[in-house]
Amino acid sequence: MNGDTDLQQTQPAEAPRTTRAWLHNFWREWRGFIIFLLVMFSFRSAIADWNDVPSGSMLPTILIGDRILVDKLAYDLKVPFTTVHLSTWGAPKRGDIIVFYSPSDGTRLVKRVIGVPGDEIAMLDNQLVINGRPLHYASRETAAAPSPGADSGAMQDQELKLEDLDGKVHRMQLMPNRPSPISSFAPTRVPADEFWVMGDNRDNSNDSRFIGFVRRGDILGRASRVVMSLDPDHWYAPRRGRFFTSLD
Repeated sequence: MNGDTDLQQTQPAEAPRTTRAWLHNFWREWRGFIIFLLVMFSFRSAIADWNDVPSGSMLPTILIGDRILVDKLAYDLKVPFTTVHLSTWGAPKRGDIIVFYSPSDGTRLVKRVIGVPGDEIAMLDNQLVINGRPLHYASRETAAAPSPGADSGAMQDQELKLEDLDGKVHRMQLMPNRPSPISSFAPTRVPADEFWVMGDNRDNSNDSRFIGFVRRGDILGRASRVVMSLDPDHWYAPRRGRFFTSLD
């Protein structure tokens, strides 16, 4: 009886030693790879990341199939894997293209900053009015076929314009045959620490007209350039002319 008792008492002590030995061997063999993954994901979380663009809400500036670089140090430094700010040295400006978490469902979106805190934003027949000043639009042209990267089934004419946001001129797009349900809205004041964002494809963009203001803490960073681009309408062939191009 005593021998059986001694055997039963020694068995539980073997399991922890076996587990520790397995963990030690696992760490010794895989520590380099684990450290590499931690460094890589920390870098993507706090410094720079890339973002796929699956929709045409930012046409003609960003095409479907673009992979864009997100500069996460453009405005602040966050604790990796969190939205906790360690230091802040800037804020999004009108005309910046930002990546953020949607206030409606938490998905990552890419839009252009139109209004900053304190601005009064309005729109009349797709003409933006900021702080009582209508924006200037120039170089109108009509494209009879969809822009590159647009939905190949959408054959509506596209009206392209140049929009001037405080001297930052960029292209934007209208679709007269499929207008947005909100092409005009009354003046609205942008609250503190929040931003009004819109897509450059004004008639096909789920932006602040529908999801509301974007909180400062939900902004991940600024989209600075296209890293690479693959054309989904042509077997994901590379669009080499767009590789490493800066975004307006």
